[in-house]
Amino acid sequence: MFQPALTLTVDNADVALKAGLSAIKSGQTEIDLANLTTVDSAGVATLLAWQRAASAQNQALHFRNLPGGLRSLAELYGVFGLLCSEADREQADKVEA
Repeated sequence: MFQPALTLTVDNADVALKAGLSAIKSGQTEIDLANLTTVDSAGVATLLAWQRAASAQNQALHFRNLPGGLRSLAELYGVFGLLCSEADREQADKVEA
């Protein structure tokens, strides 16, 4: 399972984007975000780009272990529903509780 670095910000989003796209191209359908400690809007954009790439390959992409800060940003921008399926959102809600 692909895992990005500790940060996913404007400083490293391009490198992370390419690594994630490579993982998706090789057939990976899950990305584990458990190690993320710092994320900004560029990180949210990177996740959306990964979703688009997977969708273009007719794959469902699942993000695991979304950090609270990432979830908050995605909700603030109104894109949380684009990042997670209904089942993933329900699982994330259980973890938050």
